[in-house]
Amino acid sequence: MGKPTIAVYGLTCCAGCQLNVLNCEDELLELARAVDIKSFIMAQTGNTECEIDIAFVEGAVASERNLRQLEDIRGRAGILIALGTGACWGCVQAMINDVPRREVLTEIYGEEVLDNPFYECFEPRPLRDFVKVDFEIVGCPIEQSQFLQAVASLLHGDLPLLPTYALCTECKFKENECLLVERGLLCLGPVTKAGCGARCPTNNLPCEGCRGPVYEANFASEVDILLEKGYTLDRIRQAMSHFGGPLSDEALHTKKLKEAELP
Repeated sequence: MGKPTIAVYGLTCCAGCQLNVLNCEDELLELARAVDIKSFIMAQTGNTECEIDIAFVEGAVASERNLRQLEDIRGRAGILIALGTGACWGCVQAMINDVPRREVLTEIYGEEVLDNPFYECFEPRPLRDFVKVDFEIVGCPIEQSQFLQAVASLLHGDLPLLPTYALCTECKFKENECLLVERGLLCLGPVTKAGCGARCPTNNLPCEGCRGPVYEANFASEVDILLEKGYTLDRIRQAMSHFGGPLSDEALHTKKLKEAELP
């Protein structure tokens, strides 16, 4: 039996997750011996677009071109893994923006862009909105250890087991002072998925939610705490919208509910 075939692709993204894969410097040679990398444009030439066992796809779907590529990849891949917060939730490009996309395009590129099919785009959305996704590795960028863990698990025929609890749990493990409760900083740790080792709070920086929402996140409670700390609904909405997805959607929904409650 030959080595499993894999490929790594990028849609609308900054390619930071792919770069973090390449930053697994000590493990790259071992990884290359364990799998047959058919396509990874950022890492090699002579790529082959063929049937593959595992496809890692970074980035959100933000254009018809993205969608066609994603559908092609899904049709050729046995397993498709969403790589990073962009592929899982939309990420920065999906943040709440009150300015119409058409207006943004013309402001940056001029009116002629409207007649150029190359710039046809829509609101960025995660991969799962369009195709079946078998597994997700969140992060902006992803953690190298979680990528390697995922590959190792898949090579053994299992899906990886990654954290599904809130980032606050990791803060407690490290005995960090709570930046939200004790210091009143706008920290999204209670509604953000763990897995980064609480890197930002450990360095006295509040969590900005770059890993996307934890399952069954209590957004209403988070908003109540932040209101008590003196933050406005607009500021809370802005913070929750940085990385798109349910944080953005729930921020907007909660803002409307809270505005209805306020005198």
